[in-house]
Amino acid sequence: MIEQEDQIIFFDGLCNLCNSSVQFIIKRDSKLNFKFASLQSEFAKTCLGEEFSSSALKKGVVLKKGDRIFTASSAALQIARKLDGLWPLLFCFYFIPKFFRDWVYGWIANNRNKIWGKKEECWVPTPEIAWRFIDQPIL
Repeated sequence: MIEQEDQIIFFDGLCNLCNSSVQFIIKRDSKLNFKFASLQSEFAKTCLGEEFSSSALKKGVVLKKGDRIFTASSAALQIARKLDGLWPLLFCFYFIPKFFRDWVYGWIANNRNKIWGKKEECWVPTPEIAWRFIDQPIL
């Protein structure tokens, strides 16, 4: 069940970097702040709107925090803010102008499949963490 206060990370289920990032977040999210959904899922299309979820695939990650939606570098920094360890310190980069942060993020997002590769099918979470994933991708 989805609660209003849930923080949902939408990610490209076919991107190796995105899948590795989700696994990274899960290991550092001891407070269970986040749930996850593939941008290819029906849930993403319903929750974000089909047009937005399709364009978000280019960005790689979207964070829905209550009624607010964060994309690109803003999403990544909002996520880092809630992780264990020193990762919340990265939030200080939030004060760098968004156009510059998003330019750096965009370069990585645009080249992620060339650098890290792409899967033919979405990663399937283990049974221990499957409850944190909302909906399965449509393939």
